[in-house]
Amino acid sequence: MSEIYAEITANVWQVGVEVGQMVAEGDEICILESMKMEIPVITEVPGVVRELDVEPGQTVQEGDRIALIDES
Repeated sequence: MSEIYAEITANVWQVGVEVGQMVAEGDEICILESMKMEIPVITEVPGVVRELDVEPGQTVQEGDRIALIDES
């Protein structure tokens, strides 16, 4: 299992995956917005999205978990 965490405090602008979806290395999980900048959050491992802890409009703090990827 691989966890993806927010690297900055930001608003979740867009979520591009769903629980159960297969993702490849480099796929975009979501887009964060901070100070009018869009910051893509990508996965560094291929696998299946097992948990998604964010939704559009939510605010995340640095270190908050965004998703859990089952590497298979």
